[in-house]
Amino acid sequence: MLPLTSAAPTTAERIRSACHRAGGALLAVEREDPVATPVHHLLDDGSFAVTLPVARGGAQGGLVAGSQALLELTDYAPLPLREPVRSLVWVRGRLQQVPPASVTQTLDLIATECPNPALLQVDTPHSMPSNPQDTRYTLLRLAIDSVVVTDATGAEPVSVDDLLAARPDPFCELESGLLWHLDKAHSDVVARLVSRLPAALRRGQVRPLGLDRYGVRFRVEGEDGDHDIRLPFHKPVDDMTGLSKAFRVLMGCPFINGLRARR
Repeated sequence: MLPLTSAAPTTAERIRSACHRAGGALLAVEREDPVATPVHHLLDDGSFAVTLPVARGGAQGGLVAGSQALLELTDYAPLPLREPVRSLVWVRGRLQQVPPASVTQTLDLIATECPNPALLQVDTPHSMPSNPQDTRYTLLRLAIDSVVVTDATGAEPVSVDDLLAARPDPFCELESGLLWHLDKAHSDVVARLVSRLPAALRRGQVRPLGLDRYGVRFRVEGEDGDHDIRLPFHKPVDDMTGLSKAFRVLMGCPFINGLRARR
């Protein structure tokens, strides 16, 4: 049997992936109640592009520009679990106004990296009058003071430089479909992978929790609480061909057909 590596994503990589797939995001501005922000994108200058409803941020964000704010990003597990939150990312900083002349260019930049339908709800200098019942948003920048991620292993900060140097995991967008497919259509594969875990860590219901280029994670829901464990690949992988091979090698049966993402 080949020796397993202990490689895992860096803290910065975990945060970039969590930001990319975050199923929920809240922006709390000082002296205001938190509000959902559908756009939360890390820009090349080290700030986050965020949105506030026009009624909260003013026509160009002038009512909140300069305010301290906290962006909270929630990374949910793709499968239903007793505790569905895998990690939380907290970004603290100060809100800054995006110059009106730069709003459209910034939205275009975000769209090339993350085509989010909510970008169409952001007001620009050339926005057409909209239905009064539609929620419109103001685009702002959150200049970062600190970034912290917390999960089952604890809390850890990361620098802005490390965050900018990291990239989301290559399977970030496919992870949910792959784990659903693995759990529902390949229970035999799950059973063989789980059999590789130490017996003491298999006391409870074991479900796939996460997948990245370094390995697959499982959540063990036992009577004494929840426990997460990583089953690492023998080497990091970057595409579906490598991922299929990594699963076959991990199972000790390289002739089994590989997994494919559910479309």
